[in-house]
Amino acid sequence: MRAMLSVDEVNALIVAGERLLLAGDEMLLRRVHRGNWVGGTIPYFIGEEGGTMTRDKIFASTLPGSVISFSTRFYDEDDLPRILEDEPNHGFSFIIIPAFSRVHHVFAETVPGYRGVFDRPLVGWISGVALGEFGQVTPKVVDGRTGRWSGDAALCLHAVLVDNISAEVGIVNPFTQGDGDTITVDHAGFRIHKARVNGRDVMLTDYFADKGIDGQLPLVANYSGAMVNVSIKSILSREGCVDFYAPLFPDVDYRLARPLDDYEAALALEIGRTRVDPTLSMNCIQNFIYGRLDGKRTGDFIGPITFGEIAYRLLNQTLVYMVLRDTGGQEA
Repeated sequence: MRAMLSVDEVNALIVAGERLLLAGDEMLLRRVHRGNWVGGTIPYFIGEEGGTMTRDKIFASTLPGSVISFSTRFYDEDDLPRILEDEPNHGFSFIIIPAFSRVHHVFAETVPGYRGVFDRPLVGWISGVALGEFGQVTPKVVDGRTGRWSGDAALCLHAVLVDNISAEVGIVNPFTQGDGDTITVDHAGFRIHKARVNGRDVMLTDYFADKGIDGQLPLVANYSGAMVNVSIKSILSREGCVDFYAPLFPDVDYRLARPLDDYEAALALEIGRTRVDPTLSMNCIQNFIYGRLDGKRTGDFIGPITFGEIAYRLLNQTLVYMVLRDTGGQEA
């Protein structure tokens, strides 16, 4: 089950013994009973009736019966490499990280280098708050089993699956690299002052201004055919820097994404090509805004609208999903 529910409906599921993944406004999640659930704060969703912002409903996903057991754990920035040690041999790990926390930055900058990070399914999202409340309200995660809340630690649920079921993580990305300039950086980071454009040193704010780059299109890196977006958070001309929703990395060639004739249609086309019934999914806040998804469905891909999506690594302007399949290749 994946659905927008009231607090009373969520509590009834917990009393009935359901195991849940929850997303909702902090005040709602604080009214949920203790039980077998994990959650993160966010007021944006793609629900059964389309995209919405609401503080009245919680998005709930039930863990299916093929999950035979699970454990939960918080990880601070020093503990992050232990996520891989704690991953089940046969199952998946589901992670939620508070937006713009130190652990968010450290995870994004270091996890691609963890040995074996791509060997077992790791999927999740970045929790957030209403866009106008950043700096006033802290995004958080919560473990319903213990009642512990955190705004500065990642929360991971490690799920063990029955032998004949496996988890697959996928992404839906409407963007590809454009044919324009190549941008590189010397150091990994979310905030970039200087960069190289076609090998020439530039102030990135000056380059963006000269090219009329407004932040709607992400930068895109091509990792052996896999397109990975890095979204522009803000262009701070006075400070002489550009802030991103994910880090840029050295020795990676970035190009501005190829423009989309119709953002909503391009996203719908890529969603249609997946032909899966996801167990869970999460979509980016910038897809919600620029794709004008308010009140609109995205097929069977319903779930929280997030400030970053995790499919082994941090992604932006991407829809991430997980599907469970039996060993014969059929969806479970």
